[in-house]
Amino acid sequence: MPALSALPFLKPVHLRPPRSSPRGQRRHTLPASEFRCLSPEDAVSVFEIEREAFISVSGDCPLHLDEIRHFLNLCPELSLGWFEEGRLVAFIIGSLWDQERLSQAALTLHKPQGTAVHIHVLAVHRTFRQQGKGSILMWRYLQYLRCLPFARRALLMCEDFLVPFYQKCGFEALGPCEVTVGDLAFIEMQHCVRGHAFVRRNSGC
Repeated sequence: MPALSALPFLKPVHLRPPRSSPRGQRRHTLPASEFRCLSPEDAVSVFEIEREAFISVSGDCPLHLDEIRHFLNLCPELSLGWFEEGRLVAFIIGSLWDQERLSQAALTLHKPQGTAVHIHVLAVHRTFRQQGKGSILMWRYLQYLRCLPFARRALLMCEDFLVPFYQKCGFEALGPCEVTVGDLAFIEMQHCVRGHAFVRRNSGC
């Protein structure tokens, strides 16, 4: 069974069923709100949101377009997109990592035998910011990870000013990250993911 179909909190919330038009034709509507794993076909939309969100702040993007395609081909099940009426408004991209802490290699590698999910990027479209969507998307992503039997931890690195945001999402700071990008330094953060069996008994996954 596909992971998405087994996870009720990722299923779309639909608009009311379409009514028949006066001419007897049915109007088709897109889901009002949908959470789903991303595919390589979403890469351009992902990059456009990421580029606008990060270049104005840090001058660079966590992932460039070819890297986005790389991860969405290798491990699309570790991504999550939020769509409003078919339009991507926020997303997370992750990959697997097999060491206790992140290293420079974690920026580009996916380790299929790893048990730590490295969250590379979370971004929200500019017209949907300041609405709490980043927190909601992260909550749903962490719930999704709890239903994946191989996931034990979620790791990420962020600049100092983002630490309070991720702490509110349940992450704890591990200290300075050894990864650097140009002149930027980061704090590494971790969120423990509960065991698969416990979640199945308590969440309906």
